[in-house]
Amino acid sequence: MSLTLAPPALAALLWDVDGTLAETELDGHRPAFNRAFAELGLPWHWDEPTYLELLAISGGRERLRRFLAEVEGSPPAPALVEALQAAKQRHYTALVAAGTLTLRPGVRRLLAEAATAGLHQVIVTTSGRAAVTALLQRLLPELAGRVAFLVCGEDVARKKPDPEAYRLALERLGLPPGAALAIEDSGNGLAAARAAGLATLVTRSRSSAAEPSRAFAGASAVVDQLGAPDSRLRVLHGPACPQGWVTLSYLQQLLGRP
Repeated sequence: MSLTLAPPALAALLWDVDGTLAETELDGHRPAFNRAFAELGLPWHWDEPTYLELLAISGGRERLRRFLAEVEGSPPAPALVEALQAAKQRHYTALVAAGTLTLRPGVRRLLAEAATAGLHQVIVTTSGRAAVTALLQRLLPELAGRVAFLVCGEDVARKKPDPEAYRLALERLGLPPGAALAIEDSGNGLAAARAAGLATLVTRSRSSAAEPSRAFAGASAVVDQLGAPDSRLRVLHGPACPQGWVTLSYLQQLLGRP
């Protein structure tokens, strides 16, 4: 007789940032890139469809290099990429400071509930540390005592969909993949988390809404938001969430799913 073992208790949440905590891609990074182009006197403007296509490439510098190589017909000068990235970061920080961005529904609630329960919480993102820090200081100033550490783009050689960032987070936590759960919004993020052996909750964002459903086939569950008493979620894939918002017990249930 074979025994079905229960999954280990949930010990950690590994949070993506862009699109997961807030709708930063279309409302923050994209306009910041456009302001950087204008500041440097360049004729380009990324509209939403263009930027959504570029999101298939992880990392701001990487998007710039791909775009500039296409429009100029040759690899861009490194100095131009760095100048644009620096200008973009200044403009992004200014947009964050101006209150342009807000948290997605349920984010603050779930972070607080996980902290109260004693779960480890880690930020795992391909974004640069300066951008992440600016966002967290503005939107989640209380997060300093709730997050163990950040894994950002500067900390890895290979960005999502490569699993390096998630593997680094697990190594630093000293946890096996089965004791942690990733919260992501994009196909690249899901691919990175799954390759690291993590169960993953996908909360679809505006920036990932156009991605095909097959990109999320490996998720333990897919929802349209984390939800709250006044903003109930829709489950797009996975087990029902009777309460109407993601709870720690719901996340524990997802650990037992592929």
